[in-house]
Amino acid sequence: MKLLLGIDAGTTSVKSGLFNSDGRCLAVARQEYQLSTPHASWAEIDPEIYWQACVSTTQKVLKQTGIKDIAAVSVSSQGETMVVLDAYGKPVYPAIVWLDNRAEREAAFLADKFADDVYERTGIPEIIPTWTACKILWLKNNEPDAYSRVDKFMLVQDYLIYRLTGKYTSNDSVSCTSLYFDIARGRWWDAVLFEIGIDEKKLPQLVPPGEVIGNVSIEASEQTGLPQTTKVVGGGMDQSVGAIGAGNIHTGVVSETTGAALTIQVIIPSPDVDKHKSIPVYCHSIPGKYLFVPVCPTAGMAYKWFRDTFAETEVAKAENEKSDSYDLLSALAVDVPPGCDGLVMLPHLMGAYSPVPNPTARGSFTGFTMSHTRGHFARAILEGVAFLLKRNLEVLQNAGVDVTEIRSTGGGARSLLWNQIKSNVCNLPLVTLRNEDTALLGDAILAGVADGVFKSIEDGCAQMVNVQDKVEPDIQAEKYIPLYQRYCDLDQTLNDYFYRQYKNL
Repeated sequence: MKLLLGIDAGTTSVKSGLFNSDGRCLAVARQEYQLSTPHASWAEIDPEIYWQACVSTTQKVLKQTGIKDIAAVSVSSQGETMVVLDAYGKPVYPAIVWLDNRAEREAAFLADKFADDVYERTGIPEIIPTWTACKILWLKNNEPDAYSRVDKFMLVQDYLIYRLTGKYTSNDSVSCTSLYFDIARGRWWDAVLFEIGIDEKKLPQLVPPGEVIGNVSIEASEQTGLPQTTKVVGGGMDQSVGAIGAGNIHTGVVSETTGAALTIQVIIPSPDVDKHKSIPVYCHSIPGKYLFVPVCPTAGMAYKWFRDTFAETEVAKAENEKSDSYDLLSALAVDVPPGCDGLVMLPHLMGAYSPVPNPTARGSFTGFTMSHTRGHFARAILEGVAFLLKRNLEVLQNAGVDVTEIRSTGGGARSLLWNQIKSNVCNLPLVTLRNEDTALLGDAILAGVADGVFKSIEDGCAQMVNVQDKVEPDIQAEKYIPLYQRYCDLDQTLNDYFYRQYKNL
């Protein structure tokens, strides 16, 4: 039985997972890292950290299993994060992470040029600092020395594949939110490239997702332990690859991922379905297909921030007991009633994107009193993310998407409490999967198709995607109707306040 490796580079960690061809996960390893935030709206990281995390997790997976003969590996990653390399393949500036909002002026400049065409060309509803083109223009305007030394502008998936194979490649799945990729025509958008001062020679070669790019190089083999016979495949954006791992390959399925960010994925037949031009459209990692992908920057990351900042007791106890600190936080939250006794949380720690873009938005705990405990604050985060999920589902429904069930994936799907809150808030059944790391599983499926293990993506999903559990709304679902309206009222009320107070920070 051939073995397949998935590597997924997320916002706060790289994960590697080894699978056999019936979907059984043999080993998973994860390496976390911290983003640097030298200013309130900045988020950056040394690109070498991505590679070292890739090396470390791959080595751990191979060591755990004692297996060396890996048929193929597929790589996926977060989108938008800008990695810049010189002519020798060395980074010339820290990677500017997708969360970073420093390029507000550049976004405004590009919006003046392209606001009328941007949705039709890219599927992006509004030009904000998130998009890679804005970050490139910021580098040009503010770090001209670094900008002049750049030979290749890349995304994280592209960088890891370069380190694995020595080849500069990308694909439409991961490049579709760069702002300089034309999703309708399947090529770079020359007009945007001109405005940010680069041409196609500065970009990787486009290769369709799921195709073999090359084999593991000698140098990468020595570092990772992967044999040089291992084929390397570009999976694409983690959300699109994760949709494959969730079995979201046909219309009528809605999946959500609560990892560092909250994202929702639903297949659409063409990029022009939303006549209101408000829902983000991605290129699927299935060639020729598209996805609606509303994105909320900080979901699990907000919970992680709370744990790291205010839950030292739970972290220490978890280390001593070899347990999970998030489970200990959930134990505090489970006895708190719905609505947290008036405490409401907005999870906009790095701005807001879907359904209402606002890079100036901030996180907020509102309505707490002397009677509130850490359990209240922990549950308020879980509820805030669930309310945000419901807001985005309503936008999808208004665009004609029939939502009858949610497939929940990512690290957040491990929490029984969070799953029940989401089911109650949305008043929908919520399904979890045997393999919660659906981006890794999707990568394994793509690797298997590329190597001939599976006849097609449909065949791979049929063999590897398995449902684990189903949560139904319970008697508390009705209580969340007015609580959701309270959340929406607060979010709308503070939206203008955020603009006034933080626009120039």
